[in-house]
Amino acid sequence: MGVLISVVIPNFNSSRTISACLDSVFSSRFNNYEVIVVDDCSEDDSPEIIKEFPCRLYRLEEHSGAAAARNHGARKARGEIIFFTDSDCLLQPGTLERIRGFFESSKNGYILGGTYTPLSQDRRFFSDFQSVFIHYSETKHAESPDYIPTHAMAIKRSDFFDIGGFDAESLPILEDVEFSHRARQRGYRLLMDPGLQVAHIFNYDLLKSLKNGFRKSLYWTLYSLKRKDMMRDSGTASIELKTHGVFYIIEILLLYFALASNYAISLPLLVLALLSDLYINRRLFSAFYRAGGIFFALKSLMYYQFIYPLSVITGGGLGLLCYILKKGSSP
Repeated sequence: MGVLISVVIPNFNSSRTISACLDSVFSSRFNNYEVIVVDDCSEDDSPEIIKEFPCRLYRLEEHSGAAAARNHGARKARGEIIFFTDSDCLLQPGTLERIRGFFESSKNGYILGGTYTPLSQDRRFFSDFQSVFIHYSETKHAESPDYIPTHAMAIKRSDFFDIGGFDAESLPILEDVEFSHRARQRGYRLLMDPGLQVAHIFNYDLLKSLKNGFRKSLYWTLYSLKRKDMMRDSGTASIELKTHGVFYIIEILLLYFALASNYAISLPLLVLALLSDLYINRRLFSAFYRAGGIFFALKSLMYYQFIYPLSVITGGGLGLLCYILKKGSSP
C-alpha cells in the first residue's frame, strides 16, 4: 500500500464549496489516503454535507479558528504525511500522487508547498486576478520560498509536531507564515512545487477583492513590523506589491502637483514613475497574459495599477497606525 496520506481540511460555514472540495479529494488516482474534516462550529448545513462522504468528521466545541482546526485534525491523523488544504480548494487528480512521490524520494526535514491553479475555479475576473497573482507570487522563488501556504501544504506528521503545530493565537490568515518561519528557524527546508496545484473557489466581486487586499495588508503589516522585515519578498506580500504601493502614492502626489500648478515639471516625473512602476511589475503582467490572454492582462493591469493599491495602502496604513499605538501604549 505504501505511505498513508492524511488530508486535513478545516471547515467553517462552507456549504457552498465543501461538496466540490471533497468530490475532488475522493476523485484522486492515489488510493492510500484518509480524509479528516474538522468543523469549527459551523452555523450552516456544511456538517450534514460532509457526512455524505467517507471521511472522518470532528467538531470543535467552540469556534477557535482555522489554525486550531488544523491542529486538531493533525492530532487525529493516522498518516505518515499530512496534506493541509482548504474547504474551498479542489485537488487536481494527481495531487496526492505527486506528494507521495516527493516524500518517497526525499529526506526528512522538508515541508512541501503547492499553490493555486493560474485561473480560479469559478472563473470570475476578480477571482482569476487573485488566482494569477497568488500563483505568481508563491512560485517565483520555488527553491527558497519565504513560507508554505496551508491551502496546499504537505509535511511529515512527526515533523509537524516537532515544529509545534500552528500557533492558534497568531494573527488571522498568517498562521502558515508564522509556522513556516518557525520551521526554518529549527532547520527545516521549505520547497515550493509549482506543479502541485489546487483550484480555488474565490467567488470574488470588486468589493470582496478589495476587502481581501485590505485585510491581508493589515495583518501582513502588523506581522512584518513586529519582525522588522517589512521589505522581505514574501509571497503575496511581494516586494513588487510593496514597491507598487510606494510608487502609487508618489504618482498621486505628482498628478496633484501637475494639475494644481507645476505641470511642466510634474508631468514628466509622473510618466517616469509610471514607467518605472510598470517595469518593476513586468513579470506579474506577463503572468496575467500567459494565464488569460491580452484582454485579461490589460484589464488586470488597469485594476492592479489604479484600483487595487487603494485597499492595500489603506490596510497597510491602518496596520502601521495600530502598531504605533500598541507600541506607544506598551510599558
